Amino acid sequence: MKAPRKTAGALKISVVRTVDDLMQVFAVRAQVYVAEQDCPYVEEFDGNDIAGATHLIARDGSEPVATMRIRWFANFAKFERICVRSKFRGVSAADRLVEFGCRMAARKGYAKVLVHANQRLVGHWERVAQMKPRAGRPVFEYSQLSFVEMERDLPRDPNALSIDSAPLQLVRPEGDWDRPGVLDISSTQANRARKR
Repeated sequence: MKAPRKTAGALKISVVRTVDDLMQVFAVRAQVYVAEQDCPYVEEFDGNDIAGATHLIARDGSEPVATMRIRWFANFAKFERICVRSKFRGVSAADRLVEFGCRMAARKGYAKVLVHANQRLVGHWERVAQMKPRAGRPVFEYSQLSFVEMERDLPRDPNALSIDSAPLQLVRPEGDWDRPGVLDISSTQANRARKR
Protein backbone atom coordinates (compact mmCIF):
# COMPACT_ATOMS: atom_id res chain seq x y z
CA MET A 1 0.00 0.00 0.00
CA LYS A 2 1.27 3.44 -0.98
CA ALA A 3 2.06 5.81 1.93
CA PRO A 4 -0.01 9.00 2.03
CA ARG A 5 1.49 12.34 1.22
CA LYS A 6 2.14 14.18 4.48
CA THR A 7 1.48 17.74 3.36
CA ALA A 8 -1.65 19.76 3.93
CA GLY A 9 -1.26 21.33 0.50
CA ALA A 10 -1.97 18.00 -1.20
CA LEU A 11 -5.51 17.97 0.19
CA LYS A 12 -8.47 19.28 -1.78
CA ILE A 13 -11.64 20.13 0.12
CA SER A 14 -15.02 20.25 -1.57
CA VAL A 15 -18.71 20.35 -0.82
CA VAL A 16 -20.41 16.97 -1.20
CA ARG A 17 -22.87 17.18 -4.10
CA THR A 18 -23.28 13.63 -5.41
CA VAL A 19 -24.44 10.32 -3.99
CA ASP A 20 -20.95 8.91 -4.64
CA ASP A 21 -19.40 11.76 -2.62
CA LEU A 22 -21.86 11.09 0.22
CA MET A 23 -21.04 7.37 0.17
CA GLN A 24 -17.34 8.30 0.53
CA VAL A 25 -18.23 10.48 3.54
CA PHE A 26 -20.13 7.59 5.10
CA ALA A 27 -17.26 5.17 4.39
CA VAL A 28 -14.73 7.46 6.13
CA ARG A 29 -17.04 7.99 9.10
CA ALA A 30 -17.77 4.27 9.40
CA GLN A 31 -14.03 3.51 9.31
CA VAL A 32 -13.13 6.15 11.93
CA TYR A 33 -16.08 6.19 14.27
CA VAL A 34 -17.73 2.77 13.99
CA ALA A 35 -14.69 0.55 13.34
CA GLU A 36 -11.84 2.44 15.00
CA GLN A 37 -13.64 4.14 17.89
CA ASP A 38 -16.35 1.50 18.43
CA CYS A 39 -19.19 4.04 18.17
CA PRO A 40 -22.57 2.32 17.76
CA TYR A 41 -23.88 2.60 14.20
CA VAL A 42 -27.17 4.14 15.35
CA GLU A 43 -25.31 6.93 17.17
CA GLU A 44 -23.02 7.72 14.25
CA PHE A 45 -25.74 7.71 11.61
CA ASP A 46 -28.25 9.69 13.65
CA GLY A 47 -30.78 10.86 11.07
CA ASN A 48 -29.16 14.28 10.56
CA ASP A 49 -27.12 13.49 7.46
CA ILE A 50 -29.59 14.44 4.76
CA ALA A 51 -32.11 17.01 6.00
CA GLY A 52 -30.52 20.40 6.61
CA ALA A 53 -26.89 19.25 6.45
CA THR A 54 -23.95 20.05 4.21
CA HIS A 55 -21.03 17.65 4.10
CA LEU A 56 -17.44 18.53 3.29
CA ILE A 57 -14.85 16.04 2.13
CA ALA A 58 -11.06 16.29 1.98
CA ARG A 59 -9.24 14.19 -0.57
CA ASP A 60 -5.64 13.35 -1.29
CA GLY A 61 -5.88 12.95 -5.04
CA SER A 62 -9.03 10.86 -5.46
CA GLU A 63 -8.69 9.22 -2.02
CA PRO A 64 -11.18 10.44 0.62
CA VAL A 65 -9.28 11.17 3.82
CA ALA A 66 -11.43 13.39 6.07
CA THR A 67 -15.00 14.64 6.41
CA MET A 68 -17.12 17.16 8.28
CA ARG A 69 -20.86 17.74 8.55
CA ILE A 70 -22.35 21.21 8.95
CA ARG A 71 -25.89 21.73 10.18
CA TRP A 72 -27.47 25.13 9.72
CA PHE A 73 -29.57 26.70 12.48
CA ALA A 74 -31.24 30.14 12.64
CA ASN A 75 -28.21 32.15 13.76
CA PHE A 76 -25.34 29.67 13.99
CA ALA A 77 -23.74 26.82 12.08
CA LYS A 78 -22.85 23.62 13.95
CA PHE A 79 -19.77 21.65 12.88
CA GLU A 80 -20.12 17.92 13.49
CA ARG A 81 -18.65 14.53 12.63
CA ILE A 82 -15.18 15.87 11.91
CA CYS A 83 -12.98 12.86 11.29
CA VAL A 84 -9.71 11.93 9.61
CA ARG A 85 -8.64 8.43 8.58
CA SER A 86 -5.80 7.25 10.80
CA LYS A 87 -3.10 7.06 8.12
CA PHE A 88 -3.80 10.69 7.14
CA ARG A 89 -3.63 12.25 10.59
CA GLY A 90 -0.95 14.85 10.96
CA VAL A 91 -1.63 16.65 7.67
CA SER A 92 -3.99 19.26 9.18
CA ALA A 93 -7.03 17.83 7.37
CA ALA A 94 -9.46 18.55 10.23
CA ASP A 95 -8.09 22.07 10.67
CA ARG A 96 -8.49 22.75 6.95
CA LEU A 97 -12.06 21.43 6.99
CA VAL A 98 -12.91 23.75 9.89
CA GLU A 99 -11.41 26.78 8.11
CA PHE A 100 -13.25 25.92 4.89
CA GLY A 101 -16.47 25.52 6.91
CA CYS A 102 -15.92 28.88 8.66
CA ARG A 103 -15.48 30.66 5.33
CA MET A 104 -18.57 28.94 3.96
CA ALA A 105 -20.66 29.81 7.03
CA ALA A 106 -19.54 33.45 6.91
CA ARG A 107 -20.41 33.61 3.21
CA LYS A 108 -23.89 32.33 4.07
CA GLY A 109 -24.20 35.20 6.55
CA TYR A 110 -23.54 33.31 9.78
CA ALA A 111 -21.70 35.10 12.57
CA LYS A 112 -21.01 32.13 14.84
CA VAL A 113 -20.11 28.44 14.69
CA LEU A 114 -20.60 25.85 17.42
CA VAL A 115 -18.81 22.56 18.00
CA HIS A 116 -19.21 19.86 20.64
CA ALA A 117 -15.56 19.16 21.43
CA ASN A 118 -14.33 16.05 23.15
CA GLN A 119 -13.23 17.37 26.54
CA ARG A 120 -9.68 16.10 26.09
CA LEU A 121 -9.37 18.05 22.81
CA VAL A 122 -10.41 21.49 24.11
CA GLY A 123 -6.81 22.78 24.01
CA HIS A 124 -6.45 21.64 20.39
CA TRP A 125 -9.66 23.43 19.38
CA GLU A 126 -8.51 26.59 21.15
CA ARG A 127 -5.07 26.58 19.49
CA VAL A 128 -5.84 25.40 16.02
CA ALA A 129 -9.41 26.53 15.35
CA GLN A 130 -9.66 29.63 17.55
CA MET A 131 -12.66 28.09 19.33
CA LYS A 132 -13.45 29.04 22.91
CA PRO A 133 -15.52 27.18 25.50
CA ARG A 134 -19.00 28.64 25.92
CA ALA A 135 -19.22 30.42 29.27
CA GLY A 136 -21.58 28.95 31.84
CA ARG A 137 -22.30 25.79 29.87
CA PRO A 138 -21.79 22.42 31.59
CA VAL A 139 -19.74 19.48 30.38
CA PHE A 140 -22.13 16.85 28.98
CA GLU A 141 -21.83 13.23 27.95
CA TYR A 142 -22.88 10.91 25.19
CA SER A 143 -21.32 7.86 23.56
CA GLN A 144 -19.37 7.35 26.83
CA LEU A 145 -17.36 10.55 26.22
CA SER A 146 -17.39 14.00 27.84
CA PHE A 147 -17.98 17.04 25.64
CA VAL A 148 -17.68 20.80 25.93
CA GLU A 149 -19.58 23.32 23.84
CA MET A 150 -17.15 25.59 22.02
CA GLU A 151 -17.83 28.52 19.74
CA ARG A 152 -16.12 30.85 17.33
CA ASP A 153 -17.24 34.25 16.17
CA LEU A 154 -16.90 34.75 12.43
CA PRO A 155 -15.94 38.02 10.77
CA ARG A 156 -18.67 39.53 8.64
CA ASP A 157 -18.23 38.55 5.02
CA PRO A 158 -18.83 41.63 2.85
CA ASN A 159 -20.13 39.31 0.12
CA ALA A 160 -22.45 37.34 2.41
CA LEU A 161 -25.51 35.96 0.70
CA SER A 162 -28.79 37.56 1.69
CA ILE A 163 -32.40 37.81 0.65
CA ASP A 164 -31.27 40.63 -1.66
CA SER A 165 -28.62 38.55 -3.45
CA ALA A 166 -29.16 37.99 -7.16
CA PRO A 167 -31.89 35.35 -7.65
CA LEU A 168 -29.73 33.10 -9.82
CA GLN A 169 -26.85 33.30 -7.34
CA LEU A 170 -29.10 31.80 -4.66
CA VAL A 171 -29.92 28.75 -6.79
CA ARG A 172 -26.32 27.90 -7.66
CA PRO A 173 -24.74 24.78 -6.10
CA GLU A 174 -23.97 25.02 -2.38
CA GLY A 175 -20.63 26.70 -1.80
CA ASP A 176 -20.21 27.60 -5.49
CA TRP A 177 -22.16 30.85 -5.53
CA ASP A 178 -19.77 32.90 -7.66
CA ARG A 179 -19.72 30.66 -10.71
CA PRO A 180 -22.64 30.54 -13.13
CA GLY A 181 -24.71 27.39 -12.74
CA VAL A 182 -27.09 25.52 -15.00
CA LEU A 183 -29.92 27.98 -14.37
CA ASP A 184 -27.68 30.89 -15.40
CA ILE A 185 -27.18 29.12 -18.73
CA SER A 186 -30.92 28.50 -19.02
CA SER A 187 -31.62 32.18 -18.28
CA THR A 188 -29.10 33.32 -20.91
CA GLN A 189 -30.67 31.02 -23.50
CA ALA A 190 -34.16 32.29 -22.63
CA ASN A 191 -33.00 35.91 -22.98
CA ARG A 192 -31.45 35.18 -26.38
CA ALA A 193 -34.65 33.49 -27.56
CA ARG A 194 -36.74 36.52 -26.49
CA LYS A 195 -34.50 38.90 -28.46
CA ARG A 196 -35.03 37.00 -31.72
